[in-house]
Amino acid sequence: MSTEDGRSPMSTEDGRSPMNMEDGRSPMTTENDQIRNADNDAMEFTQPAAAPLSDVAPTPGSGAGGALKLVTANNHGVARLTPAPPQGELVDSPLFPDAARRELEKPVQRKNLHHAMTTIRTKRDRVVAELDNWEEMRAAGEAIKNRTLRHLDTYLEQLEASLTAAGTTVHWARDAEEANRIIVGLVKEKLADEPYQEVVKVKSMATQEIDMNEALEAHGVAAWETDLAELIVQMGHDRPSHILVPAIHRNRAEVREIFTEEMGNYGKAAPEGLDSEPKNLAAASRAHLREKFMRAKVAISGANFAVAETGTLAVVESEGNGRMCLTLADTLISVVGIEKIVPTVADLEVFLQLLPRSSTAERMNPYTSLWTGPTPGDGPQEMHVVLVDNGRTNVLADTVGRDALRCIRCSACINVCPVYEKVGGHAYGSVYPGPIGAVLTPQLRQMKNPVDRSLPFASTLCGACNDVCPVKIPLMQLLVHERNKAVEAKAADPKISTKGLNVHAEPAIMKSATWMFSDSRRWSAALGAENTLGGKVLGKAFDHFGPLPWPLSKWTNARDVPMVPEQSFRAWWKEREREQKANDRNQAKGEQK
Repeated sequence: MSTEDGRSPMSTEDGRSPMNMEDGRSPMTTENDQIRNADNDAMEFTQPAAAPLSDVAPTPGSGAGGALKLVTANNHGVARLTPAPPQGELVDSPLFPDAARRELEKPVQRKNLHHAMTTIRTKRDRVVAELDNWEEMRAAGEAIKNRTLRHLDTYLEQLEASLTAAGTTVHWARDAEEANRIIVGLVKEKLADEPYQEVVKVKSMATQEIDMNEALEAHGVAAWETDLAELIVQMGHDRPSHILVPAIHRNRAEVREIFTEEMGNYGKAAPEGLDSEPKNLAAASRAHLREKFMRAKVAISGANFAVAETGTLAVVESEGNGRMCLTLADTLISVVGIEKIVPTVADLEVFLQLLPRSSTAERMNPYTSLWTGPTPGDGPQEMHVVLVDNGRTNVLADTVGRDALRCIRCSACINVCPVYEKVGGHAYGSVYPGPIGAVLTPQLRQMKNPVDRSLPFASTLCGACNDVCPVKIPLMQLLVHERNKAVEAKAADPKISTKGLNVHAEPAIMKSATWMFSDSRRWSAALGAENTLGGKVLGKAFDHFGPLPWPLSKWTNARDVPMVPEQSFRAWWKEREREQKANDRNQAKGEQK
């Protein structure tokens, strides 16, 4: 993992580690604990400092006899242990164009997103510019991931052996259903004699992907989110809208309202007179969660990385809630996608530089937790790892699309995406929004529903995501690749195609255009009619086309289409040539005289 001159990509030209500033101070002391949005009161909850355990004493249980209580309020009329998410499944969401139109009608959200995205991009650019070997580290990350994917079967077996040797029990899950069955079985077994049927969670995209919280709820177990933004989303009966900052679509006033209304239903209530200051909202969440941390017997985590060489799992976070989950519970269950492997601890070093700078725009994560099996008398005494496929081997089989499995869930592509900035994460109908979601979700779900087929088109193909991805995923090319697969899936869908005849409008339009473009006379005739009708007739009354009837409405409903000019380029060129020849003749006659 060294560069051409022999230096490690982790060090600067003078040999210093870029993990420290020029004056030797830790970079964690240079940022505010709370990031405020002075323009619109939106909140980016990162790094609320964890208080000592003694600051908040455990409180009695929420229900009679110290057990959890069932709550019906705001839960769609159903008594539940945890706040109900929005009704319906993600796969049944509106198609992206329809959902985007809905989200565009939320001006406050659009303002929040614009400010937050601009702030994150600016910070990222600053910390990335500090390293003169950033591109070398990106190339190293890409190479490590590619090597891992080429030999994934070997590294998975090595990881299983290393985990087992370290005292961790390994489980394999083909899909979400099997993963949830394993997790529910383990949890119910460990909580069989406990009054509190609950688990605490570290923020995890994998558990969201398999909808684990609802699986546990269905079996009488409460799954509590402990990441501050995830807690806001859960208490707000909402869904995350961003990989890194799940509650980015919420502002401070909304968070205060959610905490005031909901916290008392599920544990320690928000303090009287709670205001919308970020530090006070963070303190309210800390007090609410502390009783859950202290009594939890089972914790569930994901993993940012799993080291095949040693069986070490790694979680990076900004708040300390992950550290609480990973140390206080008796049993720890980690849900890990099979693509999260890195071969060696030395390889992990590269990603611990790439990830924080690309995600939270920090030089290093405030909390980086590494664990290699249980240690007697220290932390969880029983550890399980559930290795989840859930469509990943299908992605790996696609020699083009497999590049998406390099993703380290940093959200850099989301933060620069102009489409995401306008519509937010809820328009994607997926756990994974933004460019990576528009590629990865159709791959994992195999283009089986209309939402998946609409996602690859949720992009302008500007290429900004390619430029910022820390592991150099060619997202723009993958979007085009997935668009081709989406068209093929539409053609094969019996609801769209009849007797082998594809009735989807776009291919028919493209075939007609091919017929016209393939002959210069037909093309010239079409241009002449277009300019005569459009520019010379309609152009006198309109400067652009408004909404047009179907199928042109698919284009014009979302775009301002300029009016056709009175003269095409070809006609202008011919006229110019005629004028030039006439001038040349006149000039020649004048010279003869």
